[in-house]
Amino acid sequence: MSDVLEEAIARDESYMMRTYARNRVMFVRGQGMRLFDDDGREYLDFVSGIGVVNLGHAHPSVADAVCRQMSRLVHVSNLYYVEHRDELAQRLVGLFGESARVFFCNSGAEAVEAAIKLARRWGRTTRGEGCATIVAAEGSFHGRTIAALSATGQPSKQEAFRPLVPGFTHVPLNDIEALERAMTDDVCAVLLEPIQGEGGVYPCTDAYLEAARRLCDERGALLMLDEVQTGFWRTGQAFAHQGYGIVPDVMMLAKAIANGLPMGALLAKEEVAAVFTPGDHGSTFGGGPAICAAAVATIDALEAEHLGENAENVGAYLRSGLHTIAEETGAFTDVRGCGLMVGVTLAKPEARRVTDESLARGVVINAIGDSTLRFLPPLVCTASEVDTLLTVLREVTGE
Repeated sequence: MSDVLEEAIARDESYMMRTYARNRVMFVRGQGMRLFDDDGREYLDFVSGIGVVNLGHAHPSVADAVCRQMSRLVHVSNLYYVEHRDELAQRLVGLFGESARVFFCNSGAEAVEAAIKLARRWGRTTRGEGCATIVAAEGSFHGRTIAALSATGQPSKQEAFRPLVPGFTHVPLNDIEALERAMTDDVCAVLLEPIQGEGGVYPCTDAYLEAARRLCDERGALLMLDEVQTGFWRTGQAFAHQGYGIVPDVMMLAKAIANGLPMGALLAKEEVAAVFTPGDHGSTFGGGPAICAAAVATIDALEAEHLGENAENVGAYLRSGLHTIAEETGAFTDVRGCGLMVGVTLAKPEARRVTDESLARGVVINAIGDSTLRFLPPLVCTASEVDTLLTVLREVTGE
């Protein structure tokens, strides 16, 4: 361990709140799929900041856009028109493919909070005071702020912070009958992840999302999709719901929108967004000029480099390789996902050991709980880099 890392660990343990169990590595530089620590050691990154750096590290287009804007103007607040914000909103609505309005914030949790407020405002406006319940899925994850945590379908994350915000009902994922039973007269919205990310990479089935769309239409509720992790071509399409052939009324975005800089966005169809009026919601930093410049540059590069197509092709190659390991060694009991959002269940509850051993071999992967590994590489990932990952996984799961 270097002196620099030792000093950083000592200061961290002295002054930081203990909200993370950190790996004893300090990354100081990145390039594409690669990270470099303070000793100059190279790693392949199959986490990308938890699905954030879709373009890869230190992409020159984003760096140039941010540097240019930072040298001119960083912040003026949303009380004024902001350079690049209108362009970014137009780009997002164009990718969404429907008439919609945008609200910018700073994170996925903030986008979810805004969506909850919008849904309840919409329910009250269109269907009366009692229409405020939101149906979400068991195993879901929507953020750590208190309302987003209340929407999250993981009791283990909620217990220490009760009482939670009331008005949320949770149903099993992909159980259409349970969803239909939950759609009572007080439901203003259904909130789903097309693929549950932090919950273990569990996709909605086609039939389930189609049923959710139909039930929301029949009962006069909003379909809200949390695409914080699935957005920006991670699953091949610009947004994962486009692969299902359905359109939500409300969509939440964050993570990859600005390739590593903090940003979130809420999109809602015109008639839904119309229930928000000045003063209903806001954000001091949301949609500032520097962050919007970064996001526009990110979208430009993702499209120009055809990284959605690459995510589909390399993701299929990765899942095939993981299936082969499962068949030949029995190390995995399940392989699932879409594009470059992939999860596996380990035959033994040793996810932390596998991630530690992989890190020691120069490959960064993510453990979710005791038995699940999640792979979220930058979308510039190649088949050759997947081969390196598969070799390391064979080594560490065979020990």
